[in-house]
Amino acid sequence: QVQLVESGGGLVQPGGSLRLSCAASGSISRIINMGWYRQTPGKERELVASVTGTSITNYADSVKGRFTIIRDTVKNTVYLQMNSLKPEDTAVYYCNAIIRPGMTSYWGQGTQVTVSS
Repeated sequence: QVQLVESGGGLVQPGGSLRLSCAASGSISRIINMGWYRQTPGKERELVASVTGTSITNYADSVKGRFTIIRDTVKNTVYLQMNSLKPEDTAVYYCNAIIRPGMTSYWGQGTQVTVSS
């Protein structure tokens, strides 16, 4: 099993920045992919960014050029640096890890990000 603990959410003005952190513990060596998703009321959870064990990244079109995902394998932590935030980035952000075998998916508890003036 893998445990994920997120931090770093909060209230920020449009154009501002936030950095989310997700610390992983447990079966770290079995993690093959980590990512950040977000969800707003009434909508499905959507992928924001992901990173593989070989540092291949993937971003949603809506955040390309503004968000950066960074995986620190020494600290077993994945970060989401969010710049130029927009009100439409407001959501609960969830950390995700996929482990082998079986591609089992684990989720953090979520952290609220609110972009508002």
